[in-house]
Amino acid sequence: MDPRAPDSPDDPTLVLLKVEEAARRLQIGRTLCYRLIRTGELEAVPVGRLRRVPADAVTEFAAKLRRAHRPAA
Repeated sequence: MDPRAPDSPDDPTLVLLKVEEAARRLQIGRTLCYRLIRTGELEAVPVGRLRRVPADAVTEFAAKLRRAHRPAA
């Protein structure tokens, strides 16, 4: 499947991701992704009865990890 194709889980135009899609982008397991959401480390929003992760929250989370593990100058 072409990652740029509409409705592809890796479609860069998606604004809200399923938890599984966010986990795939972070290359972590679904269970860990749910744990990060539950602890507030990864932002998620309710959409009806569903839980969605804003696409920019995935990038923000990765940037936060990079800052936390950056060696002191």
